[in-house]
Amino acid sequence: MRFSRFKILAILIIFFSSCNSQPNEVPIKGIPSPTPFQPLTENASDSPYVDAAPTPLYLPSVTPLPPTPTEDVILPESLPEGVNVSAFTLPTNLNPLTGLPPSDPALMERRPLAIKVANYPRYIRPQSGLTLADNIYEYYIEGGLTRFIAVFYGNNSDWVGPVRSGRYFDENIQRMYHSYLVFKFADPRVETHLETTSDVAPFLVVPGLGPCPPFQLMTSRHIEVYNNSYFKMNLWEDCVLKKGLDNQRQAIRNGFFNEEAPSSDLPGIQMYTYYSADSYNKWLYDPDTKQYIRYQEVDDTRNDKPEKYNVLVDQVTGESVHASNVVFLMAYHTFSNTFDEEDEVYQIDLTGSGEAYVFRDGVGIPAFWIRTNKGQPLLLTTLNGSPIYFRPGITFYEVLGTASYVDQDAGEWHFHHATP
Repeated sequence: MRFSRFKILAILIIFFSSCNSQPNEVPIKGIPSPTPFQPLTENASDSPYVDAAPTPLYLPSVTPLPPTPTEDVILPESLPEGVNVSAFTLPTNLNPLTGLPPSDPALMERRPLAIKVANYPRYIRPQSGLTLADNIYEYYIEGGLTRFIAVFYGNNSDWVGPVRSGRYFDENIQRMYHSYLVFKFADPRVETHLETTSDVAPFLVVPGLGPCPPFQLMTSRHIEVYNNSYFKMNLWEDCVLKKGLDNQRQAIRNGFFNEEAPSSDLPGIQMYTYYSADSYNKWLYDPDTKQYIRYQEVDDTRNDKPEKYNVLVDQVTGESVHASNVVFLMAYHTFSNTFDEEDEVYQIDLTGSGEAYVFRDGVGIPAFWIRTNKGQPLLLTTLNGSPIYFRPGITFYEVLGTASYVDQDAGEWHFHHATP
């Protein structure tokens, strides 16, 4: 059963005022606003799409964008009724995406890099660079599987990847962060759209001839070439200079950060996300580090097999993938036509506003996400319109469909992805 926005709010209000300890199921409905492969294990054969990859899209020459606004704070152009946002500016020496000092202040004088990172087939794990990104988004692609897009600004990672193909959704990230978009080819429909979108095309970075842009194989990974392509961030600056690319500092709105734990009647200790029988994960809160640790599935759940997880590890740092904040976003998933629907070529609408759930410091906060200014990162507010302060550090976003639902009890949350 689907509920309107107002019915959901009523449910939440009743929930907050209740002391009922029984599990609660909250249907989710948002506010208006082909490269499938199987999640194989090690020793799998080459992807059937290796020889069918689309024609490479080479790094184009740069066409200057209109002048970038220089205001320290860029707030959404318009906000839903009841949202009250006062200007908030971080010290200029802090990363606006994390609220932390960058590893090198010089990194803040560039455009961010948004890099596509594979999550399947399973044998490509552990991935590289996920603990050095500032913001990471996970979203559904097709065939029951998900992919990451990791935004790097305050840190570099020598290796990032494996890098995989682009999707329509990635344009949202490129615009929000004024970033270069790094991916390994794309479905011809997606490629054509990105290549012909005038203010996006100059900032596409895909494999080309020669060492620029810097995609390389990781020789220690004994897997097929198509899933063994990594981006070498330490070589990117040389590529920028060689190509004369636009890499000036961008006006990116500062976030809201505070180390003080927020008050909430809802504990948030474990969050499970079910995209499909092949793709599911969980986040477990560690009170000692005040971080959520990412656990990834290692097998499917078909034929009543139990869920099975391992900690997801970053091959570069050796650390578990973690986040100070985990945010679940509800966004419309649609298709442009019947042909796209048959191939699951999704359009994911991350504009306007929608429902969200924010987790930090072991608590959960029902929220709204807002993106009325398409050229700035998301704003997260409470249900009464107050900005939500994140814990300084990495923020990880799980993008779900508006037909999804969540049930929770005693700090354990289960998010079930579904599309209309």
